[in-house]
Amino acid sequence: MFKKWVNDLSACELFKRITPEELNIVFGCLKPKVSAYEKNELAAVAGEKFTGLGIVMSGEVVVTKENAAGNRVIMAVKGPGEMFGEVSAFSGEGVWPVSVTARTACTVMFLPAGKIIGNCERLCASHRQLITNMLEIVSGQALMLHRKLEYLTIKSLRGKISTFLLEQFNRAGSATFMLSMKRNELADFLNTSRPALSREMCRMRDEGVIEFHRDSIKIKELDALKSMAE
Repeated sequence: MFKKWVNDLSACELFKRITPEELNIVFGCLKPKVSAYEKNELAAVAGEKFTGLGIVMSGEVVVTKENAAGNRVIMAVKGPGEMFGEVSAFSGEGVWPVSVTARTACTVMFLPAGKIIGNCERLCASHRQLITNMLEIVSGQALMLHRKLEYLTIKSLRGKISTFLLEQFNRAGSATFMLSMKRNELADFLNTSRPALSREMCRMRDEGVIEFHRDSIKIKELDALKSMAE
């Protein structure tokens, strides 16, 4: 049933060090649910019953949360092989803390959290590896949340933009790269408005620090960008 998704599933952190053949055995234990969504359709709604750890099999989803003022804040954009709901899966709350919307037409697999950490009827080694992977993922998420807290401590919008661009630069290993988010998504992520984001990026361009065309960015003055991020 899952053969056509095996490449994307093998790339998922949850299934690392598990062979495609072993994956079929794992799925026999977990009995996951697969759902398809159209663009802009909700896959999960904050406050509603938690339906399981989600893995994007095709397309993209956007994970969002509303702040106290009712404004939408983008938490992440997830593509094939990436997960959502991994932190809340074992929180005991039983409800989604975020909303998940299809950014494009997509297919999502939902894994019941209880079966991931529960006893395996077949006592298979791959299931034990799954639990180990899950612990590593939750630890990684804790570190990521710490990084998000660092963004909250950056007072200026320019500082936030510079920090984000430096992270993209380090990830790409090149001074020229494509943004991982659309402009409105980046504005939500940095907790600002799109016009304010565009104005500040244009100022940085006019000062010769960066160049950009649509989602393509070129860092022209790396040292200046680093100083702005401090």
